[in-house]
Amino acid sequence: MLQLVLALSVSVVTVAVYGPVALRWRRRTLVRRETLRLVASVRLEPYHAALLRNEATASAAAELVLAGYLRIDGEGAAFLTEEGRDPGRTPAHPLPAALLEAVRRHDPEPVSIGWIDRRDEEYAARRGAYAGERDALLPALPRMPDGEGNRLLACCGCVGIVLVMFFWSIAGVLLLAERPHGVREWACAAVAALGLAALASAEKAGRVVRERTECGDPLGDLARAQPHPAFAALDEQRRLLVLRSIADYYRWQGADRVVVEAEHDDDEDDEWLDDKVWWEDAYEYRAADEDEPGARPSSG
Repeated sequence: MLQLVLALSVSVVTVAVYGPVALRWRRRTLVRRETLRLVASVRLEPYHAALLRNEATASAAAELVLAGYLRIDGEGAAFLTEEGRDPGRTPAHPLPAALLEAVRRHDPEPVSIGWIDRRDEEYAARRGAYAGERDALLPALPRMPDGEGNRLLACCGCVGIVLVMFFWSIAGVLLLAERPHGVREWACAAVAALGLAALASAEKAGRVVRERTECGDPLGDLARAQPHPAFAALDEQRRLLVLRSIADYYRWQGADRVVVEAEHDDDEDDEWLDDKVWWEDAYEYRAADEDEPGARPSSG
């Protein structure tokens, strides 16, 4: 009789534990299938793909170098060519056009592409506007259910784990406490033992569900599938020059360096004037102290 009760109770608890696991498997599978279907229908524009992998500025610089608007020297400084200085010539795409205008604002001072990428507010605004327009065209991808962020669900899960562990311990002790007799009791004991083994593997089953239904970053994989055409068209030497310029964000600051140096010179002039005023005030104070009436005459 004890083995029958154990078999029934263990079976009920096992179904209660694995039921949500099976439902989660099905739900995550449907979300993964829908996500992959939506991403498969996306056709990324080359600069949008470069934005998603954080290479838009380097790709725009590569296009400007290919078109003859820019020249980058061995130290990563970018200079305008004669074509780049011509205001009537501008790339058709908004990103390389914005980058060319940013370089023109610094001309004739040398500037690195990395400095513009990180410090030029107007270029950053135009790049952000383009990114917003392209992102608005992307389909809304469903969110993969993971249970994170739901505090109530997490608390219920912890309580459930404690109760299942307590039940597993009690059922295991009762199963070993009495020796089965007859075929029926042995069969019930076997069912109870299998149920307890399944309960012991419930955590592993949940982990397997997460691993097999995880879809990763399909949109990022699509963006990383191939480089930008302009960047791929560069030869090895010019590609290295573009990468060196995009990696430099402090050495070649273009017209901004002139402003910073002028401010620094003004600060030095202010400090010199402050020191001069301090010495003049100190001299006047000493002279006034010596001219006070009743001052003690010097001895000798």
